[in-house]
Amino acid sequence: MNLKTVSKYVGYALLVSALFMLFSVCVSLLDGRDSAYGPLLVSFLITALSGIFPFIFVRQTREISLKEGYLIITLSWLLSFVFGMLPYALWGGPFSLANAWFESVSGFTTTGSTILDNVEALPRSLVFWRASTHFIGGLGVVVFLLLVIPGTSPVKMRLTNMEVSSLSKSDYAVRANRSVYVFAAVYLALALISLLSYWAAGMPFFDAVCHAFSVCAAGGFSSRTLSIASFGSPLIEGLTILFMLLASLHFGLLFLAVVTRSLRPLNHPVLKFYLGTLVVCVVLMGFTLKLEGAAQDWGSAFRYAGFQTVSIASTTGFSIVDYSKWPSFANAVIIGLSLMCGCAGSPSGGIKADRILLVIKSVSRQLGRVLHPSSVNEVKLGLRTLRDEEVYPHLLYILLYAALLALSVMLSSAIGVNPHCSFAASVSSLSNVGPAIEELGGFYSFNALPSAAKFLFTMDMFLGRIEIYPVIAVLAMIFDGRKRTA
Repeated sequence: MNLKTVSKYVGYALLVSALFMLFSVCVSLLDGRDSAYGPLLVSFLITALSGIFPFIFVRQTREISLKEGYLIITLSWLLSFVFGMLPYALWGGPFSLANAWFESVSGFTTTGSTILDNVEALPRSLVFWRASTHFIGGLGVVVFLLLVIPGTSPVKMRLTNMEVSSLSKSDYAVRANRSVYVFAAVYLALALISLLSYWAAGMPFFDAVCHAFSVCAAGGFSSRTLSIASFGSPLIEGLTILFMLLASLHFGLLFLAVVTRSLRPLNHPVLKFYLGTLVVCVVLMGFTLKLEGAAQDWGSAFRYAGFQTVSIASTTGFSIVDYSKWPSFANAVIIGLSLMCGCAGSPSGGIKADRILLVIKSVSRQLGRVLHPSSVNEVKLGLRTLRDEEVYPHLLYILLYAALLALSVMLSSAIGVNPHCSFAASVSSLSNVGPAIEELGGFYSFNALPSAAKFLFTMDMFLGRIEIYPVIAVLAMIFDGRKRTA
């Protein structure tokens, strides 16, 4: 394994963070050098020098191996977390080392959980950096890396095949190494359109930038402590629902719908299953809120239900109401949505609606085999017929997800987290949703949790964001290397 080659590509990822730190320094200068100017400038210099350093010693690169590819992906994320926490840790205030690490990981993984009880107490430049970590993480630090690698490079093809989920590849309708550009184009377009829409709807420009960075990344960081509720605008709420929903759909299908000027690409079984699930959840939650007295009228009940359903399912995590005291059934729906989440090919996390649909179809196929042994039963997604070897990795992923969830719940409970919150926070972190329930709901923070619990939940965020397999591959390489040297 050539670690110099690995370090060069990881350096690209660090330079992306350094660029946005520089933008944050500019925000501080525009505000008359606020209190975060020094921390951001020092963080920028450290991150930029660390990113440039490998280029001094690595003159030429060669095709990377499979092992090197997984190591590049894992280290790119981990080192982004480490350097991303520098502005917080150097600024101080509520940011102990544990809190700075938590905020950085939550930002880059687009989880949106926070340790902040008062976001407005931060200088605007640090709020901008916080939103920037969402923007970087939503597109993906590895995708940023892929955008600067030449299109004909075999390295680009290898990393693309690792980074882009096999669930979503066929729906881009372009060559594998071009799917990165499709994803980036839709992502940037969504960010720009949401920014202009928020600004036109009356949101201050700075807040519009921060919320656009969050909503396109399916993240939940807001420039306001009370999130979207602080604006008190039905128009802004409606725009947020729209952008959260779009951010949770397959970007390849959205791209095809735009370039073909047709809604036919959206007639996809996964999209229909996902949107149908959302409608059912909104109806169930709306009736529950009204009948249980959690909402004063039917309009408010379905307004709250619609916003929070899309917010949780898209893993964005914005809030317009304190749902910590909602009826148990409504909280159960929220937990269920936190498990499934959005579609493959989007920035949203969770198991993905695609995998849930695969499970349903696999169970249906098995029942067909039991009831009609001589019949031919296949798993189909639209016009595609999936072979067993294409289905099994995703079923295995769900088993791995469940195992990690169980382990996280046990460990967080042992640390001292309330059992209900332990389960909800583990689901929320592993699915990159952000807010959980009860005292970890949308208007609350994770600040009161023990440092060990914060670290555990950040590991959940990381594993959920990169979908587990790359970390398992790197750990397998480490243990395999130890065995060979023993």
